[in-house]
Amino acid sequence: RDVTLTRDTIVVKSVQYMAKTTKSGKKIAYLQLTSFGEKTRDEWDAAVSKSLADAPQAVLVDVRNNPGGFLDGAIYIGSEFIGEDQIVVLQEDAQANKTPYKVVRAGKMINLPMVVLINKGSASASEILAGAIADYSRGKLVGEQSFGKGTIQSAEDLAENTGIHITTAKWLTPKGRWIHNTGLTPDIIIAAGEEQGKDLQLEKALEILDQ
Repeated sequence: RDVTLTRDTIVVKSVQYMAKTTKSGKKIAYLQLTSFGEKTRDEWDAAVSKSLADAPQAVLVDVRNNPGGFLDGAIYIGSEFIGEDQIVVLQEDAQANKTPYKVVRAGKMINLPMVVLINKGSASASEILAGAIADYSRGKLVGEQSFGKGTIQSAEDLAENTGIHITTAKWLTPKGRWIHNTGLTPDIIIAAGEEQGKDLQLEKALEILDQ
């Protein structure tokens, strides 16, 4: 038989929101971040507004298998949870000069208890977010050791539709930690897996938020 196929662009959102409920009935805003791209900021704002309409009592941010993306996206989302005038990330150049990047706006989830889910696929911008949460003891990290990418690249367009990414700096957590090649260690380490169709890491995060 003949089948007609249409070529099209598949748009996958980088932010997904789902309402979760713990065993005791506590409402949890579950926000899953798959990347930090051009549309992440708008998608994040829409997801947060939707989640707050459900009156959550805590928030769970999932950056598992998030390879990163734009630095400013990590700063913007970090600002959702960290207090005014706080440093989200430090950038260090080849001469060891450090430039602090602080919170850029008033967060809407500053006072909500939180957990961040990470794993070996969490890298770069997702580690910036998780590292800031950890340094300020703003929430717990749950899951597996993150990837450990502590460098910053700049993209340059070249002739004949080519380009290059150049490492221009390294980034540090607010307390000055460089996690390159080592990654972030979760507060609660739990291997990936499923039990009776349930995500064990996710279930552990919900259990912690239920305490």
